[in-house]
Amino acid sequence: MSMKKKAGLLWCAFVVCLIATVVMWFVVDRQEIEYEEVEVRVLDAVTKQIRNRSTGTHTDFYEVTVEYNGESYKLENAYNTYQYPQGATVTAYLANNGRLFANIEGVSSTTPLATVYFVCLFGSFGLLFAAAIYSGKAKQERMASN
Repeated sequence: MSMKKKAGLLWCAFVVCLIATVVMWFVVDRQEIEYEEVEVRVLDAVTKQIRNRSTGTHTDFYEVTVEYNGESYKLENAYNTYQYPQGATVTAYLANNGRLFANIEGVSSTTPLATVYFVCLFGSFGLLFAAAIYSGKAKQERMASN
């Protein structure tokens, strides 16, 4: 198969994937997510820093452990630790899959429809780059044959 045909197929796949991404965005935005707002007790809240040796920068990760109905859970989607002092009672969101989240966005971004949306989104970017690369190669091939 020639580079021109490969590039054409990749551009077509990109357009299809992009349309699927847009459609999935509307579907995810309108989906009814099921969760329960619950009160949990904070057991522990730790900020872990990971340092990038090559750039000297660091990234913070927040690990918040809470208790709900006598069981210990990792509170997912926490963006800081100062909102979670040890022993405090805070609001969390219990998803249907049994996971606890710090906010509703965490619940909605882990649904199966949201997963399909993210696959389409990242697939669109990948196909865009691949199509651009193959288009460049097809142009070089065409110029070399002249």
